[in-house]
Amino acid sequence: MSVKIAVTGAAGRMGKTLIEAISLAEGCELAAAIERPESSLIGADAGELAGIGACGVSVVGDINEVLASFDVLIDFTAPLATLANAKACASAGKGMVIGTTGFDATQKAELDTAIASIAVCQASNFSTGVNLCFKLLDMAARVMGDDVDIEVYEAHHRHKVDAPSGTALSMGQVVADALGRDLDKVAVYGREGQTGARERDTIGFATVRAGDIVGDHTVMFCAEGERVEITHKASSRMSFARGAVRAASWLKTQAAGRYDMQDVLGLRAD
Repeated sequence: MSVKIAVTGAAGRMGKTLIEAISLAEGCELAAAIERPESSLIGADAGELAGIGACGVSVVGDINEVLASFDVLIDFTAPLATLANAKACASAGKGMVIGTTGFDATQKAELDTAIASIAVCQASNFSTGVNLCFKLLDMAARVMGDDVDIEVYEAHHRHKVDAPSGTALSMGQVVADALGRDLDKVAVYGREGQTGARERDTIGFATVRAGDIVGDHTVMFCAEGERVEITHKASSRMSFARGAVRAASWLKTQAAGRYDMQDVLGLRAD
């Protein structure tokens, strides 16, 4: 039996890519497409919007119109919209794949409450390659330990509204956890002026926003005389979309709970 998937933000860049990825995935079908209620694209065929040809699924402006139509919602929108969608999905017992980033502390707590009763896969990045990098970063941090300076660099397109990226923050968190550091205390977000010598235990973040960069991330472990760099470069949003669709298919058979791509890919350490 196929997994019926809904996509919110269906007319956006990521939404269109998700619709295409669903059309290419075996055992998955697009069951609903949702946009803002004021969108001029309400009523349009979602497949035509995504450039894959008519699929018979019309874009709607209210998730409540289609709650009965899908098994899992994929949401890569914005914090406030995701919170509203989470409450709707929880009320109907629907699973969610959440790729939205940029939640503040209050929103994170509200989201935790909203999704407590349903199966949710939430990740800062759904790329298989990025999730492999998380494992490599953990290994590098444990091997190189406190003898290196650690810096995280990320670059994205001009339209991205949060910084650093959720993926960059997750990379920093993986490293901090491996080294027993509190990221909230050791993170340095940008440098300017007479900053003084670098403290060893800090983890630096550098952000670029320009053009149409899909997503570049590099973590540097810099010692005297050598450095190790772990890099992931995305050339297409399809890498994220395929992972999200894979997560949606996996999630349908899972009990209520909070999961991420490490669970989906079987990379979770015992």
